[in-house]
Amino acid sequence: MSPVQKQLLQHLPKVDKLLEDPRVSALLQQHPRSLVLDEVRAYLDELRVAIVDARLAEVPEQEAFVDGLVGRIDVALAPGLRRGINGVGIVLHTALGRAPFAESAQRALQEAAKNYCTLQVDLETGKRGDRYKNVERLLRRITGAEAAIVVNNNAAATLLILNTLAQGREVIVSRGELVEIGGSFRLPDVMKRSGAKLVEVGTTNRTHPKDYRNAITPETGAIMKVHQSNYRIVGFTSQVPIAELAQLAHQHSIPAVDDLGSGALVDLSRWGLPGEPMVQESIAAGADVVCFSGDKLLGGPQCGIILGRREIVERIKANQLTRALRCDKMTFAVLEATLKLFLDEKKLLAEHPVLRLLTMPEDEIRSRCVRLQERLSQVLAAAGSVTVVGDTSEVGSGSLAAVTLPTWVVAVTMKEKGPEHVARALRLARTPVFGRIKEQQFLLDCRTIRDDEIDLVVAGFEEMLSRQ
Repeated sequence: MSPVQKQLLQHLPKVDKLLEDPRVSALLQQHPRSLVLDEVRAYLDELRVAIVDARLAEVPEQEAFVDGLVGRIDVALAPGLRRGINGVGIVLHTALGRAPFAESAQRALQEAAKNYCTLQVDLETGKRGDRYKNVERLLRRITGAEAAIVVNNNAAATLLILNTLAQGREVIVSRGELVEIGGSFRLPDVMKRSGAKLVEVGTTNRTHPKDYRNAITPETGAIMKVHQSNYRIVGFTSQVPIAELAQLAHQHSIPAVDDLGSGALVDLSRWGLPGEPMVQESIAAGADVVCFSGDKLLGGPQCGIILGRREIVERIKANQLTRALRCDKMTFAVLEATLKLFLDEKKLLAEHPVLRLLTMPEDEIRSRCVRLQERLSQVLAAAGSVTVVGDTSEVGSGSLAAVTLPTWVVAVTMKEKGPEHVARALRLARTPVFGRIKEQQFLLDCRTIRDDEIDLVVAGFEEMLSRQ
């Protein structure tokens, strides 16, 4: 270690001296003493390492040191889960929390969060009740199913169904339906964890009824169909509809399982969107048990919804795994409020955020883009240019794969900074703003930016400029 480094180490401020600083004293009044002391010591340790590694040639003055300390404590105490602005244009953005909730669901969530509630009590007898009864009643009415249960996501629903119906037995699935969902979770792996034995039939692009028929043995526990939510196989293809699979399964007294993935409760084609398999159609076609996600096209909380024949659903409820996978009051509050929207399809489009975003008129999106462009042009002035251009949005979360939605975006080009710099600066803003990069421009899709969020986007750019 050089003499200069030793001298720098000696000039580092002492902990007790720092604690006497008025601003640090104020921090001690606002935050736990242990937290402030930990951050002071950690900051000093970092400076020592930087000096020893010859990365620091000057010790910060005490004022600068305290500035850094305040910043560190702000970061340490900042909520990890906080509001973000979705300018990416992916309506169901998994990393940004997927579906925004309807206003009625927000109110139900707040009511459940701040109060005790009737989650699992029978009001007539005062005894322990059924936590599923309220959403089950709604799901039965909407879908025509005999019974329903809700678990914490659709992968859990698949696991639970297979464990109940086919533990130690065979489940027949088309090779073209062995999907992988986000995070490298694969259907064959989920099936293995359930205790079921996978039997693949057909080929990647073509599977016929005879493929399933020839695979049936005394060890067959279920025939399963899996909707290809997040990809499409096109060209020379053939799949067996759930109605045919259910008929074949019932001829051999085997349950037919339909994993719909995203799961639609309304016909999306009425609004010009590509059709997605509807839960009601699967039930009517004879599927014994159906499962799908609650936080995709349904627009509710993360959960996996299982419905179908009462005898099978009751067996699933009795499975010991069900308790490990059950949902809490927050999930039920949001799900119940969201399902009630589907009881009145006349109001559905106006009150359901996901459907509203998917069907938003282009002129409405462009109008919002123009307002944002005008604001950003004033803020950036000579530092960059802002234009409004046409582009495409996505549904996201493996829903309506390969479907793009015409949209309008605000395109920002900075004179001295690249789009990666803009993207990072906006992510680090007080309210993080997310966009996408295309052809060396930073894009903000106003399909997924609300009118009341324009001020926050502008503030993000102002913060970016203030740090330059």
